[in-house]
Amino acid sequence: MTVFVDKTENNIKRCLCLNCPSYSTTCKLKNATQSASRATQNLKNRTHYEKMFCAFEKSNCIHLDRGCLCNECMNFKEYNLENCTYCLHTGGGRKCRI
Repeated sequence: MTVFVDKTENNIKRCLCLNCPSYSTTCKLKNATQSASRATQNLKNRTHYEKMFCAFEKSNCIHLDRGCLCNECMNFKEYNLENCTYCLHTGGGRKCRI
């Protein structure tokens, strides 16, 4: 069963995706305007957001696994998630090593 994190402002604030080694500087620059202008508008109805990939679909920018912080995230722990690399695979890719 796939578990997704609730799309809330609090969970967005706790998200570690932007600090992940896989989230390159190029991705950060490319998505800076989205993050600043529409960061939390209409969250529940959105399917894509370049952050908190455990709640939304995979990234349109990340294409290479350079490391993963999923298992360090408070959202991961609170929602009892098991998979990592949500940025590369909607619903999670591999089991996290804890």
